[in-house]
Amino acid sequence: MFDCDGTLMDSEKHWVDARKQVLDEYGVVPDRKFWELSQGIHYTECGRLMARVAGRKELASQMTDQLLGAFRMLASAEPVTCLGASAVVEAAAGKLPLAVASNCPGDVVEACLSSAGLLGHFRHVVVPVGRMRPKPHPDVYTRAADLLGVEPAHCLAIEDSLCGIQSAVHAGMPVIGVGAGSSPECAALADAWVESLEDEVLAAWIASWGDRDPTTTG
Repeated sequence: MFDCDGTLMDSEKHWVDARKQVLDEYGVVPDRKFWELSQGIHYTECGRLMARVAGRKELASQMTDQLLGAFRMLASAEPVTCLGASAVVEAAAGKLPLAVASNCPGDVVEACLSSAGLLGHFRHVVVPVGRMRPKPHPDVYTRAADLLGVEPAHCLAIEDSLCGIQSAVHAGMPVIGVGAGSSPECAALADAWVESLEDEVLAAWIASWGDRDPTTTG
């Protein structure tokens, strides 16, 4: 199970730029706390957060639409994969069924993965729809496991944010965290951590999946 933004696609930069664009329109310069709270959350929740920061709670829906519109434009103009993402996905796809669990709109996730040549490696792309709750709730991960016909405890989530790691943990999945350094909260929840998907130990572990149980994270 892979997260998309910040794990497979280097689109967190686009979300950051989109947030800046929207807040600039309201004359708001967000502080460090805003950036910490906004990472990895669902775009509707981010819209509400921006509205609170701007002191315009009544404009949450409008700011959400502005945020999503700005992100779509930025992501489509410059899709970029994260370091090592293509190699890891291609290697893993030859061993196990894969799925994506994301807080982004489904069409955005599929368009980004398609542009990177990765979409075809995934059996399912799961995003919050209907009554499904976004991360940090477990819904997208439990739904992905159900679609693959696998118990959550026998899956492996790969995530880059605290919000996403919490989602996978709440679903009962082991987690590998990805990123240049981890916060104490992330480190406490993740079963392992790599600085990028180019990690040589991770690559060797995936290559060995044909020789031993791939659900073991140790």
